[in-house]
Amino acid sequence: MNARTLGCLVLFGLLASVAAQAHHSLAATYDIRKESEMTGVVTKVAFTNPHGALHLEVKNPDGTKTLWILTTGSANVLAGLGFDSKTVKAGDVVKVSIYGSRNGQPLGFMRRITLGDKRSFEFEAN
Repeated sequence: MNARTLGCLVLFGLLASVAAQAHHSLAATYDIRKESEMTGVVTKVAFTNPHGALHLEVKNPDGTKTLWILTTGSANVLAGLGFDSKTVKAGDVVKVSIYGSRNGQPLGFMRRITLGDKRSFEFEAN
């Protein structure tokens, strides 16, 4: 292998490493210094990898509704916490604590969810 090929491989590896870390940086997307709470109706739950999602319809003070998309951990991490496709479903009313998006969009990372039966699940922000 010549020096040019080796140099390209090393550079590619470094760039891939930086991109992977940027993808997983919560602080880049969400304001992790500010946690907020909301209550709403679940419209959709996705137990997927690398991240799951919970879609939550929240009623605003003026009576309009906003659809929030909340990122969760992976399906594997959620299952390890006892949080699976039988835990929450569309139509359930839940209370969540989130880190909201930095750009003001109705997006967030879900830190905690409290179900109608008062069970609560807390998620790591890593």
